[in-house]
Amino acid sequence: MSKHLLLCFLFFLSFSQLFLSSCFSFTNSTKICPRGQSLALLQLKKSFSIKKENHYFESFCFPSYPKTEYYWKEGSDCCSWDGVTCDLVTGHVIELDLSCSWLSGTIHSNSTLFCFPHLQKLNLAFNDFYGSSVSARFGRFSSLTHLNLSHSLFSGLISPEISHLSNLVSLDLSLNDGSEFSPHGFDSLVQNLTKLQKLHLGGISISSIFPNSLLNRSSLISLDLSYCGLHGRFPDNDIHLPKLELLYLNGNEDLSGNFPRFSENNSLKSLQTLYLSDCQFSGSIPASLENLTQITSLSFSRNHFSGKIPNVFDNLRNLILLELSENNFNGQLPPSIENLTNLYHLDFSQNQLEGAIPSPVNGFSSLSFLYLGYNLFNETIPSWLYTLPSLVELDLSHNKFTGRIVEFQFDSLEKIDMSVNELHGSIPSSIFELVNLRYLYLSSNKLSGVLETSKFEKLRNLIHLDLSNNMLSLTMSNNSNSMLPYIEKVDFSDNNVGGIWTWNMGKYTLYHLNLSYNSMSGFEMQPWKSMQILDLRSNLLQGPLPTPLNSIFFFSVSHNKLSGEISPLICKVSSLGVLDLSYNNLSGLLPHCLGNSIGGLFVLNLRRNQFHGTIPQTFFKGNSIKTLDFNSNQFEGLVPRSLIICRELEVLDLGNNKINDTFPHWLGAIPKLQVLVLRSNHFHGHIGFSKFKSPFMSLRIIDLAHNDFEGDLPEMYLKSLKATMNIDEHSMARKYMGGDYYQDSIILTIKGLEIKFVKILKSFTIIDLSNNKFQGEIPECIGNLNLLRGLNLSHNYLVGHIPLSLKNLNMLESLDLSSNKLSGRIPQELTNLMFLEVLNISQNHLTGFIPQGSQFETFGNDSYYGNPGLCGFPLSKRCTTDEVLKLSQEIEAKLESGFDWKITLMGYGCGLVIGFSLGCLIFLSGKLEWLVSIIDKNIHKKIRSTHRQGARRS
Repeated sequence: MSKHLLLCFLFFLSFSQLFLSSCFSFTNSTKICPRGQSLALLQLKKSFSIKKENHYFESFCFPSYPKTEYYWKEGSDCCSWDGVTCDLVTGHVIELDLSCSWLSGTIHSNSTLFCFPHLQKLNLAFNDFYGSSVSARFGRFSSLTHLNLSHSLFSGLISPEISHLSNLVSLDLSLNDGSEFSPHGFDSLVQNLTKLQKLHLGGISISSIFPNSLLNRSSLISLDLSYCGLHGRFPDNDIHLPKLELLYLNGNEDLSGNFPRFSENNSLKSLQTLYLSDCQFSGSIPASLENLTQITSLSFSRNHFSGKIPNVFDNLRNLILLELSENNFNGQLPPSIENLTNLYHLDFSQNQLEGAIPSPVNGFSSLSFLYLGYNLFNETIPSWLYTLPSLVELDLSHNKFTGRIVEFQFDSLEKIDMSVNELHGSIPSSIFELVNLRYLYLSSNKLSGVLETSKFEKLRNLIHLDLSNNMLSLTMSNNSNSMLPYIEKVDFSDNNVGGIWTWNMGKYTLYHLNLSYNSMSGFEMQPWKSMQILDLRSNLLQGPLPTPLNSIFFFSVSHNKLSGEISPLICKVSSLGVLDLSYNNLSGLLPHCLGNSIGGLFVLNLRRNQFHGTIPQTFFKGNSIKTLDFNSNQFEGLVPRSLIICRELEVLDLGNNKINDTFPHWLGAIPKLQVLVLRSNHFHGHIGFSKFKSPFMSLRIIDLAHNDFEGDLPEMYLKSLKATMNIDEHSMARKYMGGDYYQDSIILTIKGLEIKFVKILKSFTIIDLSNNKFQGEIPECIGNLNLLRGLNLSHNYLVGHIPLSLKNLNMLESLDLSSNKLSGRIPQELTNLMFLEVLNISQNHLTGFIPQGSQFETFGNDSYYGNPGLCGFPLSKRCTTDEVLKLSQEIEAKLESGFDWKITLMGYGCGLVIGFSLGCLIFLSGKLEWLVSIIDKNIHKKIRSTHRQGARRS
């Protein structure tokens, strides 16, 4: 028995060894991938480099590491390599996942990547394949079910062969912004890939209408067509996508239509994410939205939706993100909004919502981001907003909230924006306890009180601080220099800040400091290392001019009481772009280095000071100067000829000085010059002709008044002012002259008043040649300047008639031809100038009847006095019978007659007999004055009738 057992045991042992040996042999043979595949993979590895530091998408990947670097070694089993999966039976590579692998290089059509015909899944996402395209070789993986090439810098045309991958279940080409489908390529893909569950093409240029067939693709789970250039109208058909969980259509700026329709049987019952932002959708939001019970993220921002927000949120309690910003919603917030207790992000900003903010019963304990800015909300800010434990950003700006800001209960806040409301009282102390706060905007309210700099001690993370346009005062403590170490931008403008500024906040980070419109008497320049914008205008600063720091780009101390000279050290501030010293008491000579040492300077404003001597005669070749304003000083000498090299010059204002020169005709070669002011100097001589073919083509504002120019009006220059003939305001890149930090201003005499324009509209045009010694006639070509708003030729020696061509100045608002020697009649056609508000043709030799109708009925005696030959309303002098009859004949001649002349002559004969008889009776009875008054009234009526008929014809 024991011998039998021993034999059985030996048999079993030998059989087991044989069985295990055969099993191990089989297993080892299936794990070893074919040598050709190993070589192909190793060659693929060599075709790429590993570049972590240049990798754009590392932050999106977790984990992120070079998969090919450590395990892809010759002699080892490629099926065990990172990112490689083989078939257990054949050993063929069927899955290749090299996503987030720091790969950099180009995938050529002969790449060994295409040597794996059995691939079922290929993932190359989040790499750098710049210069590669989705070529036809990708369309030959006939077994492929999953293809992900997203975020990998593919570009160029996507091969139509991609639509041959009929087994694809998942296709992700998103965020390869340089890639595009060929015409009809996207349609072919949608028609052929019928098994798709995931289709992500975000950022790929499709340039197609939305295909109707996608609305009934029942297998779809995730669809991303964001920023694809979809256009046309979104189909009005019902959507039947019962498995769809994610739908991205945002960023298609030419895609219009109403809110997508879905049937009442809840054909989108699985939808969790819906993004329609940045499109052209319009209409109202349907009540059927409440059927999306699984929805967690809704974004309709930046569309044209309107009406009230529907009260549909009772069933949408899973919502985490809700964005309806930048639409035209109105009315109050729906009551059901308080049921969204899981909300994390809520954005209703930039609509027309109004009323009070409702108070939720259960609160929003998870709410972290709340944006309600740019609406019409009013009443006080509800108390529950101050008690949200997770709130990170709060934006209530640009509303009509009233009352006080109360104490915050939690310190999670990083951003508070309550600017542009009607809040009053002091800033609550709890704000200065928010240790995580980075942005604080409370500008344009009615806040008051005294702020001590020591209060900011705990706000060490603060980056932006804007308390402008309030009634706040500030006191500075001795230890305040260590506070706000990371602050970058501070705005205390338009408050009650007084005394001397000594606060050295943000020594290494502060780049923007605005203290304008306060009452500071002094300013101590601090050793800021990054300061770029320093605005101290409109204070009470006294003493010498502070020298700006080397890093400063914008420096304004205008409207103060600074005195003394400009130090030549200012020429060493090489980064200076805008230097505004206007409206001070500065004096002395200008450093000549101002023109040729600061290469980046584009604005130099010295208006209303007491500088004397000559203007710097040399300017830096290739300079960037756009604005030179030296108005109201005591400069003398000549206009610097070197200004001709200022090719970017747009504004040159030398008015109200003592410059003695002839007309600087060579300025006509500056291509961008738009404003030229030379008024109130000692310019003299004939303006003459220019050697340039088309001088001053961009000039729109010309003020040469109060000089000693003589001779004829400069007809050549008037003919070349192209900018006053045709301006397309809609095509202008800038509506006002100037830049982001500085806008040009000018003082002009318009309608008899000196007016300061703090901004200059780029469509504003005016010519003022008054108070000179011009003679001769007004040239007809002046009527070609059809965009002219103001024309002043007064106080010269002009003769001849008022040009009939002035009727073409359709935009003219002010016309002053007074104090000349003009003669003849006032053209009746000037009554067609519908915008004319001011007319002055007094002190001339004009004769005849004053035109009536339109704007001429608003002008008083002052417009016409000093012309003894004028008669009619509004002057007290009545016109004689001959003058009335002559005007009547002129008007009749201009009217188009449709009568038959035979009938007219018959009527004329009868009328002559009757009229002659009545005339004799009136003459014999001594009632001639009565007849003249009747004719006078009828003429007035006829003139009005003529004007109306002319208006109808035009």
